[in-house]
Amino acid sequence: MSQSNFVVNGKEKMNGHWQIDVDDIGENHAATSIDTPLKPDAFDISDEEKMKMISSHFESIMDILGLDLNDDSLQGTPKRVAKMFVKEIFHGLDPKNKPSISLFENKFAYRQMLVEKGIRVQSFCEHHFLPIYGVAHVAYIPGDKVIGLSKLNRIVDYYARRPQVQERLTQQIALELQNTLQTKDVAVYIDAKHMCVQARGVEHQNSSTVTSSYNGRFLNESVRSEFLNAIK
Repeated sequence: MSQSNFVVNGKEKMNGHWQIDVDDIGENHAATSIDTPLKPDAFDISDEEKMKMISSHFESIMDILGLDLNDDSLQGTPKRVAKMFVKEIFHGLDPKNKPSISLFENKFAYRQMLVEKGIRVQSFCEHHFLPIYGVAHVAYIPGDKVIGLSKLNRIVDYYARRPQVQERLTQQIALELQNTLQTKDVAVYIDAKHMCVQARGVEHQNSSTVTSSYNGRFLNESVRSEFLNAIK
């Protein structure tokens, strides 16, 4: 049976389904899933082996660009980049680096909103591998358990330290807090700048991107307003 397809506004529909344009997704900074896209065997290779392979490939990229790898300033760059990718800016890809979270009994019976604001966000756009940087503000309304304040920062950093789309990052942080605290009453707000907007394409340096996730009681307008006023 032959496939039926037609084109509308530059998009192709085949057998009743719109075909994905990967260039369109990348240029519009769109996510395809709430989960970070990982291969099933993503962690079968050791960090050391990954760094060795990345170093070799990055050396080839530099060579293709015409850089002289015999220059003293450039000789160590492939290894530095490989270490940076695996051990630093993308260490949030590996579940073994997920922060351990301890909950504590809410002995003070504190039932009001708790807000941790101004949490540093350092991430990388998965479409162009350029930095995303800004701040996250997170809040929750405690039940029987509370979480150490620094753990809120660590959760944000863990999910940021991978190739990301800001919408996904926002949702991943919110879901992690909901699952950890066993409550729906969680809010996440991120305001960040994207180097893929600032340094390429439209090249606008002054714009930033805001994303949010409101859940549970934060869907109530008065509760949400209290949160937004707190982070101003």
